[in-house]
This record gives sequence, structure tokens and C-alpha cells, in this order.
Amino acid sequence: MRIAQATRIGAWVLISLNLLMAFGSIWIFLRMSPAIKDIIEQNEHSFQACEEMLASLSMMIEGGDENKVALQQQANKALLLKFEDALKRATNNITENEEPYAIKLIQSEFKQAFSGDLKAKEKTVNAIILLGQINREAMIKADIRARQFGQAGAWGVVFMATTIFFSGMLFKRNISLNVLRPIEEIDSVISAYRNSDNMRRCSGADLPADFVSIFHGINEILDQCQSEFSIKQKK
Repeated sequence: MRIAQATRIGAWVLISLNLLMAFGSIWIFLRMSPAIKDIIEQNEHSFQACEEMLASLSMMIEGGDENKVALQQQANKALLLKFEDALKRATNNITENEEPYAIKLIQSEFKQAFSGDLKAKEKTVNAIILLGQINREAMIKADIRARQFGQAGAWGVVFMATTIFFSGMLFKRNISLNVLRPIEEIDSVISAYRNSDNMRRCSGADLPADFVSIFHGINEILDQCQSEFSIKQKK
């Protein structure tokens, strides 16, 4: 029967749309988590390197007791090594186009800063602050992109849910008109026949071809029964 095939197809379409929405939602959330994770991983190392460089500069010992010059130099050398290590990690973790400029400024000034040059120290601190600001702005932009992606995904889910809703409404209307209404007509004819209403027949407009054939078959059977009943009565 074509009506049965159409019903099965409609049911599978609704099932497929529901699965599509479910997998689409899962895909969106799976994409969101790595995006947020990348934001943190790509910039956290640079932030940590900036903090360590600033800490090394702030702890550098200048002047003081002449008897402790050797100890001061040793301490400053250790701080310089920590600074260089942090600067190396920042250099190896470049993720933004503006970072090389800030790192180049740091590389050109930090040794003079550790030698006691106040102007070089000021330039080094400003360059480190600039490097941190570049990474901060990158995180903000990446966060905005991630939120935009999430919002687009949410609206995509809404669109799919709306499509499923209207598809379900159309499927329900189709079932009601092409399946339930003809079945109710058949049921009413059978009930009338059981109540001795032998003249009641199946009828209806705009019916599927399958139910038109069924209606004709039922009416023929009822006509034949009515004819046989009339012949018996005459005898």
C-alpha cells in the first residue's frame, strides 16, 4: 500500500531529523570545549613567562653593601638566567603576529636592564607589559569567537528543532487526513451494520487511492450481503 509506504517514510524522516539534531548538538559542544582549551593553553604559557620576567627584574639587587657585591652579582646572575629561560619559553610560544615585535624589544634591552641601566629596565618592563597585553587581547578575541560559534550552534539547533516541529505537525495532519479519517469512516460503517443499518456505506472525498479501493471493496461486500438478505426475505 502506498499510504503505508508514505507513513513509514514520514516516520523515518522525523527519526532522521531528531538524530541529526542530537548529533549536531553533540558536535557543537565537542567543538566548544577544545576551542576554550586552546585559548587557555596558547596564552597561559606566555602570561606565566611575563610574570617570571617581571619578577626577576623586580628582585634584581642594585647598590647595597660593598662587602656583599659578589653575593649580589651571583643573585642577579641567577635572576638573569631565570629571565632568559622565561624569555625563551615566550619566544617558543608565539601565537600572535604582534608578539615578535614585543619579544624583540625585550631581547634588545634586558641585558642592559640587568646591568643597572634604568632606561633599559623601563623599556624592558614596558615591552613585557605589551607582550602580556597582546596575549590578553588574543584571549578576549578567541573567547568572542568561541561564544559566537556557540551562539550560531544554538540557533542551528533551534532551526533544526523548529524544522522537526513543523515536519511533525505536517506528518500528524497527513496521518489524520489520510489514515485516521478513513479508518474512522470504516469503523462507523461497521458499527452501523452491526446495529442493523444495512444502507450505510463508506464514503469520503479526497481520499488516498488505497482507501478508495478499500472503500469500494467494503461497499461491494455490503451490497452483496444486502442483496443476499433481500433474496432470502423474498423466499
